[in-house]
Amino acid sequence: MKSIAEITNHYGPQLATMALDLGAIKLQVQQPFTWASGYRMPIYNDNRRLLASPKARSLVCDAFCAMLDCLDFDVENIAGTATAGIPHATTLADRLGKPLSYVRSSGKDHGLAQQIEGLGQSGSYEGAKVLLIEDLISTGGSSIKAVEAIVKAGGVCPYTLAIFTYGFDAAVKAFEALEPQAAFHTILDYDVMVDSALRTGYVDSDEARLLSQWREDPFGWGEKHGFSQVVK
Repeated sequence: MKSIAEITNHYGPQLATMALDLGAIKLQVQQPFTWASGYRMPIYNDNRRLLASPKARSLVCDAFCAMLDCLDFDVENIAGTATAGIPHATTLADRLGKPLSYVRSSGKDHGLAQQIEGLGQSGSYEGAKVLLIEDLISTGGSSIKAVEAIVKAGGVCPYTLAIFTYGFDAAVKAFEALEPQAAFHTILDYDVMVDSALRTGYVDSDEARLLSQWREDPFGWGEKHGFSQVVK
């Protein structure tokens, strides 16, 4: 059985190339993006663009299946985060022949006011082992809320699998603080993505160096390079 590291080393570079080609990951060192927070960042990730490629969707599913085998987790329900995690959770649930659910960031303000859909009449996971599927792990906040919602609804959710992570320490610390304990694993991480971008000529060595500097201080990078935070 392969390790998680071996699986990500195999699938990560392939996914990085696809994500860059499809525009799911965009890198602009000289003209950084403005994130919703107002910070100027040299990277923008929109994994919904992967949906346009059957090959990319299949690769994501293959990687998730391999990771799940490695974890030796007898999953009983696949849960996707709304909305970007839902398509990949659906593909994985179909591949494995498992029930599917999805988790909103909060309950609806009308109807049954449910935060989780797909639980049937009981409205509970009834102790089922649940695998959470995310598209992106940033600071981990939205994923943590989803895990907590699953546990509150009677699910056992020790693992979250995601497509990409920026590698922020905040995400690691957030998952480490969860009770009961939970962990996340991603197909592609930031360092592998930068290496792939350099190898394929998407960025040059100077741009790769600046991107690596961003990884070390993401929220201070813009100011250091003359790109002030946009106040909204």
